[in-house]
Amino acid sequence: MNVGIIGATGSVGSAVMSVCASWPGKIRVVALAANHDSEKLRTLAAKFSVSKVYPYEKYGDEGLELIASDPEIEHVVFTSSGTAAIKALCSALKLGKTVSLANKESIVVAGKWVMPLVSRPDQLRPLDSEHNAIWQCLHGEDKSFVRKIYLTASGGPFRNFTQEELLTVTPEMALRHPVWDMGAKITIDSATLMNKGIELIEAMYLFGLDEPQVDAVISPGSFVHGLVEFEDGSVKILAAEPDMMLPAASCLFWPERHFPAETFRRPEFLREVRFEAPDAERFPAMRTARECMRLKGGYPAVLVGADEVAVSLFLEGRISFPQIAGLVETVLESRSWSDPASLDEAVSLVDDGRREALRLAPR
Repeated sequence: MNVGIIGATGSVGSAVMSVCASWPGKIRVVALAANHDSEKLRTLAAKFSVSKVYPYEKYGDEGLELIASDPEIEHVVFTSSGTAAIKALCSALKLGKTVSLANKESIVVAGKWVMPLVSRPDQLRPLDSEHNAIWQCLHGEDKSFVRKIYLTASGGPFRNFTQEELLTVTPEMALRHPVWDMGAKITIDSATLMNKGIELIEAMYLFGLDEPQVDAVISPGSFVHGLVEFEDGSVKILAAEPDMMLPAASCLFWPERHFPAETFRRPEFLREVRFEAPDAERFPAMRTARECMRLKGGYPAVLVGADEVAVSLFLEGRISFPQIAGLVETVLESRSWSDPASLDEAVSLVDDGRREALRLAPR
């Protein structure tokens, strides 16, 4: 199988590359893309003998499109963040390529345009651990019998903080996630639970469910990644030690299961597994995202842009940790965000959200 990987140097991209390295007889890496022409990207290109390398800072959208449309590539993996890869994603799907996706923004902003391009079962494979868990749990099931799906969240480093203690949170504290090693933006989003709210919107589009059918629970330790509740009261759960190589391998090899024996960790079953309801008073970001789910229209795209700016302002020390969610909510309430008429309009709404957040940010 020939693959192209967009976002090869990030945390999820690194997990995908590790899977590819473990199965050289099954996978051939044909093309790589990343934001920057970094030493890591060059090292990966040399290790996998890849001649088609497209740093975004040099090639821009054209480089992503070259990977998506490359006739040599059968499977395109999207692990980059942001909206830059949306059009390349659409191209890959239109061409009938298999796609593994760990880019939330593509579906949250453009799910209305992306999902109709999926032409066969499992052409689009969710790579994020929680969506991947739901995807696996739904296999072989009649979706009409699904009552509800639940994404899990670790609760972040401040799960037990009081509202007063949350005011003292610094960027350095928020960047220490208790389970996952991720980039700064997604780590902060995980701490505020905005990441889980954005994932709820993504899940609604990915699995073709209504807003009330999609929910989240806190499960400290991140052993359980997703749950599907059926109309008869039974629940399917996917659990595993937290390791992004597992969802990466499931996407690349589905329906077969392959995993490097040297890194495989058998699950420890003698453990406590707990579920808690998210606290909307201390962590209102997920509640705000749920409201965007309900309203649809332009609200999810604006949410993405406003949150991006709010997190940047927090990392720069210009707003407090609780003000991240507060600023996003203020942006969403500042006007009526109408339904975009085109994909380009949907993407432009992300910019509108950014601009409005900068305008309304505390001085």
